[in-house]
Amino acid sequence: MSDTDARREPDAIAWPPSWPRVLDADFGPPPAGEYRATPEDFQVAEVLDFAPEGQGEHLWLHVEKRDLTTAMAVRELARLCEASPRDVGYSGMKDRVAITRQWLSVQLPGREAPAGLAEALAERGIRVLAEARHPRKLKRGVHRANRFRLRITGPAVADPALEVRWARLVEQGVANYFGPQRFGPDGRNLQRARSLLARGWRKRDDRDGMLLSAARSFLFNEQLAERVHDGSWHRLLPGEVAILDGTASQFTLETPDAELEARAARLDLHGSGVLWGVGGSVAAGEALDREARLGERYPALCAGLERAGVRLARRALRLRLGEPSLTRGEGELWLAFSLPRGAFATAVLRELIAHSTL
Repeated sequence: MSDTDARREPDAIAWPPSWPRVLDADFGPPPAGEYRATPEDFQVAEVLDFAPEGQGEHLWLHVEKRDLTTAMAVRELARLCEASPRDVGYSGMKDRVAITRQWLSVQLPGREAPAGLAEALAERGIRVLAEARHPRKLKRGVHRANRFRLRITGPAVADPALEVRWARLVEQGVANYFGPQRFGPDGRNLQRARSLLARGWRKRDDRDGMLLSAARSFLFNEQLAERVHDGSWHRLLPGEVAILDGTASQFTLETPDAELEARAARLDLHGSGVLWGVGGSVAAGEALDREARLGERYPALCAGLERAGVRLARRALRLRLGEPSLTRGEGELWLAFSLPRGAFATAVLRELIAHSTL
């Protein structure tokens, strides 16, 4: 880090950050509410686009977990199968305080699963829903989406503004913020990332890349917050790298025309922000200028990521809620929707309720 970088970038990042909500300008702050009081209040199911082939040396298990992280389930499955955790595959990491459904795989070359595996897993809060063989290990990020079912309680349930806010999110989309889980309690993952990047990132200090991810996620949220603040988060800027909804397809727009603006209004196209790393940005014009300003605000963090060798990527600034529904009960409200992989349900909740963790 140069002396100039050290002077320009603050020694610590204030936490929690005041990233703006998109609905406050029209409706004011959201009403107070509660969520995830019990695991049953936060239900998540992975959505895959394919099924195991039925043969191969990897046993795939479709499981339902209660009050367990994915890492905890991986360790249990490896132990019971007398395998290394490295031989257990999964697509996405899931929160602990939740009921979650996802696929796990374990490599069992030339042998069957241990007798009573499903029963042993059930004793540890992991229910096997289905199993099949497949030639390959389940890899990270291969699921298409996550389906959520969330229970809200507290004063927000009786506030009619909540349903109005929900209707606006369904119509306009949701700002695609990384959730607080990414940064750890009190943002400690981010502070650790800053320290590690300042002295030089090494894989042995961050084997799963969690700290690199925290740093990149923070920078993305800062860029998105600027777009929310000036109202451009759901519009297309000159030079914007647009992402086609539900896909990884992206292209640079020199000057958005009326047709492209109409597609953005229909949630077919979304603007994007940079996930900082090595490699030239394909943005141009005003969009590229905004990315450059981000690098000027956090030069040490950006330079540390580049020295670490992480590749530049992009992320949509906006989310479409898939198959949204809202159901009222006695003193409670249930939301259901799907989000693409990598998106956070907390980004939806923070627009609807005020809560200390959001």
